[in-house]
Amino acid sequence: MSPDLQPFGRAVLMLGLCLVGIGVLLLVGPRIPWLGRLPGDIAIRRDGFSFYFPLTSCLLLSALLSVVLWLINRFRHS
Repeated sequence: MSPDLQPFGRAVLMLGLCLVGIGVLLLVGPRIPWLGRLPGDIAIRRDGFSFYFPLTSCLLLSALLSVVLWLINRFRHS
């Protein structure tokens, strides 16, 4: 394989891993009963209208993803 294609190969591999991770979350997500129903998640229901924004769930997932990416970055440079 040409050394010029190594960065492209890594990018395709990382994209594939990200897609696998998203797929796993979509399959496992409905089985986690508390995800999306945490205190602080905004749900407004009126006649003919509903609005839902999982604020706390988004913050929790963001913090978890930040820690995971920090750990990956830390071990990659060790």
